[in-house]
Amino acid sequence: MNDPTTLNRLYGRVKGHDLRKGQQALVDDLLPRVAVRDGPIDATTLFGEARPLEFEIGFGGGEHLAWQAAQHPERGFIGCEPFLNGVVSALNHIEQGGLANVRLHMGDALDPLRRLPDASLDRLYLLHPDPWPKFRHAKRRMMNPGPLDLIAAKLKPGGEFRFGTDHPIYVRWALMQMDRRRDFDWQVSTPKDFLIRPDDWPETRYERKARTVYGHEVWYFRYIRV
Repeated sequence: MNDPTTLNRLYGRVKGHDLRKGQQALVDDLLPRVAVRDGPIDATTLFGEARPLEFEIGFGGGEHLAWQAAQHPERGFIGCEPFLNGVVSALNHIEQGGLANVRLHMGDALDPLRRLPDASLDRLYLLHPDPWPKFRHAKRRMMNPGPLDLIAAKLKPGGEFRFGTDHPIYVRWALMQMDRRRDFDWQVSTPKDFLIRPDDWPETRYERKARTVYGHEVWYFRYIRV
């Protein structure tokens, strides 16, 4: 079994249903223009100028990424998702919203994250990652020492790490992992605080379905890099 502290790739599905003609056109025409380039990356290489950077790991359908980008056109957003159909959905949001401040990486988020300079991110999002609920798969969870060390390295002092989940096993695991760390300050005063979605944390379709269809509780965690 691999040591979770040395996790060096993410796991997840890559492709779902076949793409329609218009969706394939987005992949062929728009994706190359907004794709994260190879080699070292920073705000200037991605957006042509220095600007605050935010990073989302596993953006799903891209709703949250697009909302944040639309609210903050002065910032640069990097979104990573291995699932092709999710990338297509994000491309549609980018096109419909005219979002020039988003770059996408279709694949393992750890790859571009490693290629960013240390202390270069103002905020990083990990929202509803695959919980891998079986213990033998715990090494695949993003909330493990190795990935968290990388996240801590890439966030600026005072930068924010946001984590959300509707899975109780993952909540307990994440709390255990984060409680061991001294490089993050949990932004919470009472147990109710992490049950309330912040105003600048838009609800996604996945989150709404988890709550209304499956009756799941949803937890919201905010940590500041110290």
